[in-house]
Amino acid sequence: MRIFHLPVFLNNPFYQRTPIWYQEFDMNNISPKVQNQLSMLQQLQQQLQTILQQKAQYELAVREAKRAQEEIKDSASDAVMYMSVGTVMMQKKKEVVDAKLTEKVETLELRIKSLEKQEKMLQGKFEQLQSQIKAAIEGKGSPQAA
Repeated sequence: MRIFHLPVFLNNPFYQRTPIWYQEFDMNNISPKVQNQLSMLQQLQQQLQTILQQKAQYELAVREAKRAQEEIKDSASDAVMYMSVGTVMMQKKKEVVDAKLTEKVETLELRIKSLEKQEKMLQGKFEQLQSQIKAAIEGKGSPQAA
C-alpha cells in the first residue's frame, strides 16, 4: 500500500511556503488521474521552491550592491577602489565601479520581476490543481472527472 502526504500551504512573509497540515491518502484507492495530478502538484511545488530560492538570492545580491553603492557615494572621488573581475581584483575609477553596480542592480531587478511573474503563474496553477485534487478526494466530484 502506497501512502501519499498532501500538504496544504500558507504564504508567509519570508517567501517560503510552510505546510500547515498533511493528510495521508492510500494511493491504491485514488484514481490514476488523481495520482497523476498529485505528481504534477509535487512538481509545481518543487518549481515554486526553486523560483523562491533564486528570487531570495537575487534580492540579497541587490541589497549588497545597493549597500556598496551607498559606500561609494560616501567616499572621495579620488578614493582607490577595486573591483572583482573573475578571480582578479582590479583598480577602477569610482565612476566605473558605480556604473557597474547600477547596471548589476538593474539586471537583478529585471530577473526578480521575471521570477515574480513565474511565481504568480505557478502559484495559480498550484492552487487550481490543489482544489481539483481536494474536490476529487473529498468526493465533491467524480475522481475520474477531477
